[in-house]
Amino acid sequence: MPDVDIDLFNRDELLKLVDFIPASMNKDGNLVKHTVGVYFQAIPVDTTGLAAFTYEEAESLGWQKFDFLNNSVYEGIENELEIIELINAPVDWSLLEQEEIVQQLAHIGNYHSLLQKHKPQSVEQLAMFLALLRPGKKHLQGKSWEEIEKEIWIPTKEYYFKKSHSIAFAVSIVVQLNKLVKTARAHS
Repeated sequence: MPDVDIDLFNRDELLKLVDFIPASMNKDGNLVKHTVGVYFQAIPVDTTGLAAFTYEEAESLGWQKFDFLNNSVYEGIENELEIIELINAPVDWSLLEQEEIVQQLAHIGNYHSLLQKHKPQSVEQLAMFLALLRPGKKHLQGKSWEEIEKEIWIPTKEYYFKKSHSIAFAVSIVVQLNKLVKTARAHS
């Protein structure tokens, strides 16, 4: 049973409201707390209160892990209508040429030089760019969009992004980029 990922603005606020058992993972032969995983089931615990099984072992035994991830992409967003407005607003893709802008964007902030080689011009190309950053698809970096598109969504043994995951991240970057533009206009 695969884990469930849930993005939140502040995971700690939610976790204060519910009972859970922290997931665990193996580090140098010892169980340590998983960075974001929790269980809502009565999974056995060790003496420290962590799940007694690593998350891989727990999954194979049928336990359902939930990963609550902090996601600051939506910081400053006023409401759902603003998100829709930002998603639907035209995107100035040339802003991705400005390093000071790119550094403020989630998921791509450290990849300005690679962005300059690929220059995404759509949500789909931005999604493919995000997938290029994963080990299973790094070999496609520097290739044309046409070459990348033929192979980027084919599963690999190494870690890769599924198309749906990449599109979701790309849209969140568009929201963030358009929010920067909107904020800059409001202050000028």
